[in-house]
Amino acid sequence: MPQTTLLTREPVVNKNRAITANRLIAHGPNIASVVDALAAQAEVWPGYHPVFLSLGDLVPSPELMAWQMPENVTIEIPAQTLSNPHTRALMGRLRDDGIAMCLSWFTPDTPLPAHFDWRFVLMDARDGQAPAHSPGLTLAWGLADVDAFRQAVDAGFDGASGWFFQHGNPPARTLKPGHAQIVHLLNLVRRNGDIRDIETVLKQDLALSYKLLRYINSAGFGLMYEIQSFRHAVNILGYDALNKWLSLLLVTDSRDPGAPALMQTAITRGRFMEEAGAGHVDADERDNLFITGAFSLLHVLLGTSMQALLDKLHLPASVSDALLHDRGEFAPFLRLAKACESLDGSALGALADEFGFTPEHLNRAQLIGLGFADSLQA
Repeated sequence: MPQTTLLTREPVVNKNRAITANRLIAHGPNIASVVDALAAQAEVWPGYHPVFLSLGDLVPSPELMAWQMPENVTIEIPAQTLSNPHTRALMGRLRDDGIAMCLSWFTPDTPLPAHFDWRFVLMDARDGQAPAHSPGLTLAWGLADVDAFRQAVDAGFDGASGWFFQHGNPPARTLKPGHAQIVHLLNLVRRNGDIRDIETVLKQDLALSYKLLRYINSAGFGLMYEIQSFRHAVNILGYDALNKWLSLLLVTDSRDPGAPALMQTAITRGRFMEEAGAGHVDADERDNLFITGAFSLLHVLLGTSMQALLDKLHLPASVSDALLHDRGEFAPFLRLAKACESLDGSALGALADEFGFTPEHLNRAQLIGLGFADSLQA
């Protein structure tokens, strides 16, 4: 039977805006469909952080126990379902099996059942209520921007879940020298520049050289041998692969407190688009799909405008058109990547239908992307 459940996601961050967990929201017609969808992704389940699982609009029930739950999963129990006998039955089984629970949509007047521990609590911060009498570490949800996050922390929240960090960041500025250096390298590689010229630039920044080789040899890329030098990388892997890794360096070269969440989002988008594009775009274009997704938040990460960045980066028209104008061959993939970041799965479902993607294909691409992004920051 074809799968009908789609997954969307959002990151969970602590007071310092470091990622501490990933939150997956399952959008399915029933619990059995959700179980089938989750079971199909066991091979690519992200394991670097805890994963909160929300069942969306479904009432949690013991049917969920048919899923062989990974050790890092935390099941969300909406406060509105605490009195439901099916939910209470599930809670008892989760407790007995030692599976963590998160109480979502808690309010200070929520009546709490006895004999249950809540490791985390999720509150809708838009209600304006402080996390008084919360039974666990309390996360704010529904924050509009970075300033709202700061206010939530001041009010006593232990962290937040959501995409607030994409909004309210510092205004545009010129590129820092380190960023300009990476842009220079990217342009050299894109033009298949002489290896000696590229090595000369890298020798001027040993930290950059180290980080590049660390990424190339990371588990996320799955190489069977260790790359010892940039020249070795060019000879073995070619310029196209190095273009991808240098793009990663540009995305991750930020010291802003909010950078880790932005980096994870950008890299997940890129890897998702690359994976989703398998069988839909030419194989030699998939690296450019990755770059499109990875660069989709570059203006926020580097504090400049997208137009200013693209004026310096000599990218293919297919990449620039998607980033600037939401058009061209890569634009549908970027729309899909952004739709994976919604609490509501309807937009993702509509795009999947429009472009002919199955839920299983998109779920797999998203979890691969998330695992890859987390592996680079592990």
